Amino acid sequence: MKTVVLLGDGMADYPVPSLGGRTPLMAARTPAMDEVAAKGRTGLFRTIREGQPTGSAVANLAVLGYDPDTDFSGRGVLEAASIGLPFDGNDLVFRVNLIHVANGLIASHSSGHISNEEAGALIRDLTEPVGALGIRLHQGLSYRHIGILAGGDSRIACTEPHDHIGEPASERLVRALHPDAESTAAALNRMIAESERLLADHPVNRARAANGKPAANRLWPWSAGKKPAMRSFESLHGTKAVVISAVDLIKGIAVTAGMEVVSVAGATGLYDTNYEGKAETCLRALRDRDFVYVHVEAADEAGHDRNVELKIRCIEDLDRRCLRRILDGLSRSGMEAVIAVLPDHPTPVTLGSHVRDPVPVAVWDPRVEPDAVTRYDEESVRSGSLGLLEGPDFIRLLFGPGPKK
Repeated sequence: MKTVVLLGDGMADYPVPSLGGRTPLMAARTPAMDEVAAKGRTGLFRTIREGQPTGSAVANLAVLGYDPDTDFSGRGVLEAASIGLPFDGNDLVFRVNLIHVANGLIASHSSGHISNEEAGALIRDLTEPVGALGIRLHQGLSYRHIGILAGGDSRIACTEPHDHIGEPASERLVRALHPDAESTAAALNRMIAESERLLADHPVNRARAANGKPAANRLWPWSAGKKPAMRSFESLHGTKAVVISAVDLIKGIAVTAGMEVVSVAGATGLYDTNYEGKAETCLRALRDRDFVYVHVEAADEAGHDRNVELKIRCIEDLDRRCLRRILDGLSRSGMEAVIAVLPDHPTPVTLGSHVRDPVPVAVWDPRVEPDAVTRYDEESVRSGSLGLLEGPDFIRLLFGPGPKK
């Protein structure tokens, strides 16, 4: 039996007053997701346990059947793996955002979703001065980059910028959690200060300001860790897997877990991503692979931007332009598959940050009787037959066939 997981990053939400107390998922028109719910079983899935970071790394690892408490050591190492950066067990690897700080406050985690070209120019001009601090800086995609500090200590506390919009940057600098980590925290904070000085009057930022765009005026390190030791997805679950995503974090999880990464032209990780291309790539991959994980970031970015109308549009695009194409393609081919739809975590538009509330899940297994739920949203699935899934419950549900009809 083939398996497709369609993950709408950050798609779940809280009730929004302007929507009459509905969530964006409840307000969106989602006939394809509703079809999966009506033909399958539904429930909730706690992807992030108490005490775990409320991030996509932890949540996606849980969806894939890993234990983040033992298999996660920082987002930076996963993203570094995704772009093939060399590092060893002695290196501290961390994510670096180009952020916008205004009047001392963190104003944008992405500098207004700065373009690759603009970000590349900034990173190139920062590489040498940051290197003088002992930090190797590597360009990623848009605002997302990687830093590596040889011999760095992972016992530090860093701040995820997307979860602290509107807060003073000076109160969110890197802190040492152990006396031996003081020099590591100091090096990362010097990087922040040096980037502030060098980016203040950079030509790229002058041009952005002239066009009414936020300046990328800080490097911001977070999610630092060292090389993890993860079992391969195939050894855990007995099947080869394909991952389709535009996001380095998800690609890094795939690389570290020995999963095949398939790129899609025009996949951006934003609202303008190539939904149709992801659907067609999924259908092609199913010809010779049994498990395909389709990750779409757009709704999460809309949540961080606190844009409810955009989030509804992203959800509807995911439904119409991606999931519907997958369902129709499977029907035309006569191929049976288990189809699962879920977010990794909620990103409420009222907060602009991740939360650890359980997410709605729908699983259509043609071999199993459906429950009575006919809509896919945060409230409808509460009466579903799956109840509350935790830990490896979800992945076991996909690979463990239920009773025959």
